[in-house]
Amino acid sequence: MSSMLPFTPPIVKRLLGWRKGEAKNEQDEKWSEKAVKSLVKKLKKNGTVSQKKGLPHVIYCRLWRFPDLQSHHELKPVEHCNFAFHLRREEVCVNPYHYTKVDQPTLPAVLVPTNMRNNVEIPSEPPELPSLDDLTSTVPDNTSFPLPTNTRATPLNISSDTPPPGYMTDEGDPNSPPMICNGSFGSNGSHVGGSGRGMDTPSPTSNGPSSVNGALVETQPVMYCEPAFWCAISYYEMRTRVGETFHASQSSITVDGFTDPSNADRFCLGLLSNVNRNEVVENARRHIGKGVRLYYIGGEVFAECLSESSIFVQSPNCNQRYGWHPATVCKIPPGCNLKIFNNQEFAALLSQSVTQGFEAVYQLTRMCTIRMSFVKGWGAEYRRQTVTATPCWIELHLNGPLQWLDRVLTQMGSPTIRCSSMS
Repeated sequence: MSSMLPFTPPIVKRLLGWRKGEAKNEQDEKWSEKAVKSLVKKLKKNGTVSQKKGLPHVIYCRLWRFPDLQSHHELKPVEHCNFAFHLRREEVCVNPYHYTKVDQPTLPAVLVPTNMRNNVEIPSEPPELPSLDDLTSTVPDNTSFPLPTNTRATPLNISSDTPPPGYMTDEGDPNSPPMICNGSFGSNGSHVGGSGRGMDTPSPTSNGPSSVNGALVETQPVMYCEPAFWCAISYYEMRTRVGETFHASQSSITVDGFTDPSNADRFCLGLLSNVNRNEVVENARRHIGKGVRLYYIGGEVFAECLSESSIFVQSPNCNQRYGWHPATVCKIPPGCNLKIFNNQEFAALLSQSVTQGFEAVYQLTRMCTIRMSFVKGWGAEYRRQTVTATPCWIELHLNGPLQWLDRVLTQMGSPTIRCSSMS
């Protein structure tokens, strides 16, 4: 391997030899060598790592185990590590063999009663969700996160071009002791809100009787299937939809305001044209900048604000988790992130809703839509009351949950309330 730096010690070359994956270009090669050289330098100096920016365990897991690693959300520690990142201690383990990749969770099948109206009386008026467009509930602009103590929007200090100094003590043995880093990043870089565990739900796998309102009915399991594209993103300016829908297949994608061509992991809004664009929209578009990064990992969706201006998110699933009003709009400041959807929680709601009838299940489609505005917020504390009054915003449709709902509704048959011109 040809060195990209003036001098490469033998130990650095040896460690680079264990790297997983190949460098994509000269810049990646230089970055990897710089990361390892910095780590070895710190080891020789004092055996610790003083780290204030970035997440070293992510960097070294990417370097030596998982070259496609995007975020710390994708990692979970082994049980025997006493200094794992999620424990938020002063000393944090950066041994890449003390972390594993998060597995995609297996969602329980939903037991859907067949011929429900022939077997049991279903309430004709299930609880209704209010229209999100007509509501103005918001997390006020002057309210600092968190509102509940477990919903903190926290800095996600991951630097892609400036590797931190580091320290390594072993040669990749899974049974080796932790590799320790001293510094403040353990508390600053903790993941967003709660434990990330889904709600407890049953795991039915076969046909059989089920109780609906005290009566036994025959049921059919409907499974969740992961689609090729996990979400579709549409861009709007005020009430006008602009450009084509972006279909996301990658686990990490960025929506930004630059003029580069869009690709599989990047949706650039700068190139999109609108003949009716006014000065307010033009000015807001200039401040989108690096925009927002969306992660879909382990059945959970996270939004991280990369822009220098805040982003504003309306996620009914997130609001349900914390007991907020369904139309609550959360402000995510620069450098912070928020969990905006959880498949396990959605599965629990779907299982509960099938016992309430077709309409109750259908209303969950609103939970599969997430709205997000750039630069300007909306809601009760803002001059703009609805998202369609904001200059620049996007709408996410979560394909997996929506398709699951469609299969459940198809199995259920038809709504209990007949449609008419007066409906």
